[in-house]
Amino acid sequence: MKAICLFFVLVSSLAAEPPAAPQKKLPLSGEVFLVAEHTAFIIPGKIDVTAKAKPWVWYAPTLPNLPGNEERWMFDQFIAAGIAIVGIDIGESYGSPAGRKLFTALYDEMTSQRGYSTKPVLMGRSRGGLMTLSWAAENPEKIAAFAGIYPVCDIASYPGIAKAAGAYGMTPDALRAHLDEHNPVARLTALAKARVPLFAIHGDADKLVPLAPNSAIVKERYTALGGTMELIIPAGQGHSMWEGFFQCQPLVDFVKKQATQP
Repeated sequence: MKAICLFFVLVSSLAAEPPAAPQKKLPLSGEVFLVAEHTAFIIPGKIDVTAKAKPWVWYAPTLPNLPGNEERWMFDQFIAAGIAIVGIDIGESYGSPAGRKLFTALYDEMTSQRGYSTKPVLMGRSRGGLMTLSWAAENPEKIAAFAGIYPVCDIASYPGIAKAAGAYGMTPDALRAHLDEHNPVARLTALAKARVPLFAIHGDADKLVPLAPNSAIVKERYTALGGTMELIIPAGQGHSMWEGFFQCQPLVDFVKKQATQP
């Protein structure tokens, strides 16, 4: 009787439906898939049959409602230039080692399995700056450039050490003691040596992610290290959905140029 029961359990498990496909609402048509059991997406660029490797922009943060319709204007331009938009939802990682590991899994998927360029442009919106720049600091040879929209560059500035510590598996005191090992503003040397160009647009009235300890200090330090960074500072603009942040032609031109470099 026991053997018969086990047989029926086995048959039932084999007949069970496969796991549901990952779901994500995107501002434009694309593919949603899993990488390391996390939801990822590709919004493909216009196909160029002459391209040796397909260029892509790596967007963060990819949370349930991001990217949103605000990005559609620039995404349309990327697509028309043959550049795909890609991302993976790693939750509120704040640039932690666990989040960086998932970024590496996405990079491997895109380059080894899907034939995309080995040097994408990283694009961080707000706290996406922590995610992208933290990974970039450890992988400068694997990126073409970084572009940010009011990007977070300093963990102490946002979300603050106390809030970020859990994502790092540390106490606040431990993260504070090891902050320079993880903080993008303290990890720019390798990027400068690799001559990775940076770009950011960041308002001077941003109270959530203040300009001075984030994009401004990155530009100051990066320039001192011999790196190049373009910083646009819209006067009177804060951490908002202001159209100028998302319809910034210089940002689009920068991404298109860097993503399509041979």
